Amino acid sequence: MEKDITCDSPAERYVAAHKVEPKFWKKKRPEKFTKTEWELLCDGCGKCCLNKLEIKNKIYFTSARCRFLNPENCLCRIYEHRFEKVADCRDITLQTVLSEPEILPQTCAYRLIVAGKDLPDWHPLVSGDAESVHKEGKSVKGHQTINESEVKDYEDYIVEWPNL
Repeated sequence: MEKDITCDSPAERYVAAHKVEPKFWKKKRPEKFTKTEWELLCDGCGKCCLNKLEIKNKIYFTSARCRFLNPENCLCRIYEHRFEKVADCRDITLQTVLSEPEILPQTCAYRLIVAGKDLPDWHPLVSGDAESVHKEGKSVKGHQTINESEVKDYEDYIVEWPNL
């Protein structure tokens, strides 16, 4: 079984990229991806770590972030132990993407690939630059967010940022 990819910086996310077939997402169906390939699809935007509300069967993103999301680099501070420490942390599996795509942003690579679309030019696997997601403004970085532990009423923090 493959080990989780862990990292302390955005560039470290893609250290394993040389170990996978180039443009694997164009050559394989998602159910055939290895764990490493699946993890590499994550662009590191941090949007999946924003708290969401469901109101009248519609998902709304909020600017309240998981207390373990580092807003400066959009990485989880406890990635290897996130499911143990955060009861409602979602494992973004193929099944999750198929059954609940609305919990992921429209720009999410998992969502795009499962829908039969290609990765955008700013995705780190395409650009070769782990910072490209931030440079293009496609991540949480640069947005005003609040730690979830400081929130009293999540409805006060509903956001409609582009590409959510």
